[in-house]
Amino acid sequence: MIPSAVRVAVISDIHANLHALAAVLRDIETDPPDQVWCLGDTVGYGPRPNECADMVRERAAVCLVGNHDLAALGRIDLAVFSPDAAVAAHWTAAELNPETRGFLEALEPADARDGVGLFHGSAREPVWEYVLTEESALATLDRAGTQLALVGHSHVALALCFQEDVAVEGGVAPAGTTHELARGRWLLNPGSVGQPRDGDPRAAWLLLDLARRFAEFRRVPYSVEQTQEELRQAGLPRALADRLSHGN
Repeated sequence: MIPSAVRVAVISDIHANLHALAAVLRDIETDPPDQVWCLGDTVGYGPRPNECADMVRERAAVCLVGNHDLAALGRIDLAVFSPDAAVAAHWTAAELNPETRGFLEALEPADARDGVGLFHGSAREPVWEYVLTEESALATLDRAGTQLALVGHSHVALALCFQEDVAVEGGVAPAGTTHELARGRWLLNPGSVGQPRDGDPRAAWLLLDLARRFAEFRRVPYSVEQTQEELRQAGLPRALADRLSHGN
């Protein structure tokens, strides 16, 4: 059966970084896919939550809610966050306009489309678990019951393949990495649009072709300095601005 969305752009962890999101969407539109799927954390950390929510609401056919989105809605105790993340979540909560709040409140942390499992964190714990090990990746595939699962949350672009009688293949997926997905079971993380943590400060996204069973990891430069200046003007923790230069 041909999927309803043959070519999909997958984005995640925007974290209110408007300049990174705008750069990714421009890159996506050079060869428009059938749909855009967002794996959550549209807001949090960054200085432009309402504008980012507007863009995601307008462009994404699917959007999940992430832990930082839930924190901004007051549905997660900020005591579980690091000090800088808690400060940013408190600031974000005060910034959300009614439209953004309504958009985020309607979202769930997990979904399934065209035979693909979608999770902000993992299938075991869609809000909080980081999928960074072979065990957690396999557990998500087993629970999802799909040949392909997509996760966000870790801010690390990742591709892992599981096949019977074959060692696990893959790992961190740098810019330009491509995979044929026809054989085996796959877990993919597109990386983060707004706050990468895999050593590459460029904004990340993933192109999927569900008919061809093909994946390509993309990176896009953006004006890090503009976002850093906006973070400083908002009075948000300096470390949140500094880390954007290094992708960590």
